[in-house]
Formats: sequence, C-alpha cells, structure tokens
Amino acid sequence: MPAPSHLLYLHGFRSSPQSAKALVTGARLQAIQNERRALGLEPVQWLCPQLPPSPAQAMAKVLALVRGVASGRLVLVGSSLGGFYATYLAHRLQARAALLNPAVNPARDLRSQIGELTAWHDPQSAFHFTAEHVHELHALEVGDLASAVPEASRYLAVIAQDDEVLDWREMAARYAGGHLRIVPHGGHALTDYATHHLDAVLDFLGIHADAA
Repeated sequence: MPAPSHLLYLHGFRSSPQSAKALVTGARLQAIQNERRALGLEPVQWLCPQLPPSPAQAMAKVLALVRGVASGRLVLVGSSLGGFYATYLAHRLQARAALLNPAVNPARDLRSQIGELTAWHDPQSAFHFTAEHVHELHALEVGDLASAVPEASRYLAVIAQDDEVLDWREMAARYAGGHLRIVPHGGHALTDYATHHLDAVLDFLGIHADAA
C-alpha cells in the first residue's frame, strides 16, 4: 500500500478542529513532519476542516478538499459522527480509516437533536439541525447498519466500553472483522487518547517519522 500523503481528521457532532483529539493528532503529526523533513522525506499534509451541520454539505466540502489526492494516499481519522463520515469516505475512496468511538446510526441517534444547537467549543455559535439533515445522514450509510461494515480490514476502531453516548457493543459489531481496540475506560471523549491510542492510530495509517 502506498505511503500516505494526506491525513484528514473529521470531528464529531457539535465539535470542531479545536477538539482535544484533533489538536493532539495535529500536534503529533507536526512533530513527525519535522523529523521527516530532517530526513528529506515527503511530508504528510494535515487536513482538519470545520464541518457544516449539513451532512451532505460536509461531505461535499471534504470531497472537494481531497480532490486530486492520489489513489490510496489519503488516510482518515474520524471521531464519533466523524467516524461515520470517515466510514463513508473510506468506502467511497478506498482509503484506510481510524475511528474513535464511531457513530454507527447517527440518523437514529441525532433525531432527538433537531432544533437550534450551539457548538461545544464556541457556545456563541448557534446552528440549526434539521429533519433534512437526518435524511442526509441516511444517504451516507454504508451497507446494512445492522451488519459488519464491508471491507472491515480497512478500519481501526478504538472503542471505550464506558462510552456514555454510544453503545460500545453496537460499535464492535459494526466493525467486526476489522482492527478493534476495545478498552474499558476513556468514555466517549477517549480521555487517554494521546497517551494510549494515538501512536497505534498513526501506525495503522502508516504515518511514521522515517520511511519504514
């Protein structure tokens, strides 16, 4: 498999590129970039856009962002709803994806959120989540959500059994056959992501300081 040239991070619902996991992933990639440059190696470009509330618009924005990336050279990290998006993109673009407590059925789970909401990292920023957005989520589903995702080997899923938002059993069943890291603690936020999971995520995606 070719070495990655672009790493795309997809944040969760009501989140942003300012999330803790996005920031630590970007910082670690920057440190790796510095080492790679010192060795004269090609850098891996960091992509972490702010996703709009509309799933259709979010995916259109991301697909435009990665247009022109060579086949097989895009890798993804997706957290929560971003994990659902990453599954759609990995399936469509034939890419590898690391998923952090990935949402399995957000159209079902987010129906109760229809209305005016605020962003976690900017409470002054309000947006409308609509029934049409729920419909758009259905359009991004990959296969039967009650079955394991197709081509499960292209996914690493980090799943916390004490996730207070999503059912860890549903996540594990959805990505059965893939690379699973099922851990007892960390919650939906995966509070130990930086210390216990980030290196495994980057290793799975093929991002290293050297050419190995």
